[in-house]
Amino acid sequence: MAKISLIVNGKPTAANIDPRTLLVQFLRENLRLTGTHVGCDTSQCGACIVHLDGKAVKSCTMLAVMADGHEVTTIEGLAADGAPLHPMQAAFREHHGLQCGFCTPGMIMTAIDMVNRKGYELDDQTIRDELEGNLCRCTGYQNIVKSIAAGAMAMAKSDPA
Repeated sequence: MAKISLIVNGKPTAANIDPRTLLVQFLRENLRLTGTHVGCDTSQCGACIVHLDGKAVKSCTMLAVMADGHEVTTIEGLAADGAPLHPMQAAFREHHGLQCGFCTPGMIMTAIDMVNRKGYELDDQTIRDELEGNLCRCTGYQNIVKSIAAGAMAMAKSDPA
């Protein structure tokens, strides 16, 4: 067993786990944070994306022990229960950026990372290029692209800087 200590969604967390446990398994099975999905088992779909120290990572490609000492944010950590949605979450809802919803957590986590890296003014081609590692089997991506552009602008308005 391996002992890990990390911060998940702002809360200190410690656990003894099998060193072969994937981060996605730890989040889903140990912490019951089931918003992070396992879609392909090959790291190609993006349904498992979380933020590690503020950067998007595919949690199915890393061991939980690799997150020891780091901060992880999942889709559940973007807005507390009863609090307003994160601007990107609200944009996905308002602009119909989801259908079945399976890919949505990974799309939103990718979108927030995209805005943090690329800025608030994103053109359609940049958004589509940045979504290369995320698959949606329900939509034609058009509403996802619109949602991300709107979410980026909403994030700009909510940025205190």
